[in-house]
Amino acid sequence: MYLAMQVARKLTEIPLLSIEVETRPLNITRGVLLIVLAALTISVQDVIFKLFSNTLTLWQIFALRGVLAVPLLLSVSWMRGAHRGILRAAFGTWSILRALFITTTFLAFYAAIPFLSLSTVGAANYIAPIFVALLSAYVIKEAVGPLGWMGVVLGFVGVVVLLQPGTDAFSPWALLPIIGAGFYALAHITTRTRCQGVPLAALSLSQNTVMMVAGVAVSLFLVFLKPQGELHAAYPYILGEWTTVTPQDWLVLLLLAGFAVGIGMMLAGAYQAAPPSTVATFEYSYLVFVAVWDILCFGIAPTVASITGMMLIVGAGVLVLRR
Repeated sequence: MYLAMQVARKLTEIPLLSIEVETRPLNITRGVLLIVLAALTISVQDVIFKLFSNTLTLWQIFALRGVLAVPLLLSVSWMRGAHRGILRAAFGTWSILRALFITTTFLAFYAAIPFLSLSTVGAANYIAPIFVALLSAYVIKEAVGPLGWMGVVLGFVGVVVLLQPGTDAFSPWALLPIIGAGFYALAHITTRTRCQGVPLAALSLSQNTVMMVAGVAVSLFLVFLKPQGELHAAYPYILGEWTTVTPQDWLVLLLLAGFAVGIGMMLAGAYQAAPPSTVATFEYSYLVFVAVWDILCFGIAPTVASITGMMLIVGAGVLVLRR
């Protein structure tokens, strides 16, 4: 957490790129609507990843999805007449840094997803709003307010109830999305303070390009490393080789590419429109969506602890909305 705050503090110390609080746009309704829609889309994407984890490796999915997503995004930008300057904006310093943060988040998240329920992985990842609120208050000086802080604390309690750390229900795999949560917070603070003037399509392009490069790079590293033995056999989703891609696989990858383009634009748009502490709290809606998918798709019924956690998280959203 200390390292995250130090990195975020550096984002606001460069005079030439400094953005005063007063110049940041404020459209809370737009920000909330975008983040809830993004949460729903991400939850559907995560169901596909979990179902697809027995077919292709994580790195193969990231690489091939990017191969489809990047041209798709460029084509959409061209048709909308928004292609001019998109490459320069997408590959600027702050856009790339933000993309690296988000890529680290998603890699950590999806590496854990075959081994945990979606609700558990999501709960671990949603410690990020706590980081976002702290960084908002102490680094970029955007007020959170008493009700906002109450909402953040209540949301955190809900996450703890869902994770049940210190009990047999807790899994070490839950630590991966927690690590990713710190990078997720840094990504959205960067969006709010350094990427206000960057078009949404450019931010989505940089994000999908970096994810694609990460997938290719790790795949090549594994080819060179050639992991073998029990560890390789136990975790083929992470350490396995690329497999043959069927026409049905390509259709799923194309769907994931479309999701990736839309999610990238919705996330960036939400954090451009409203204060990070407000937007981050409504990201908790993701937990409601994945709880439904756990029941419908994987037959995982919610426990008393998970229901209690969900209620606490919804209460946190109500508090922030009242603020």
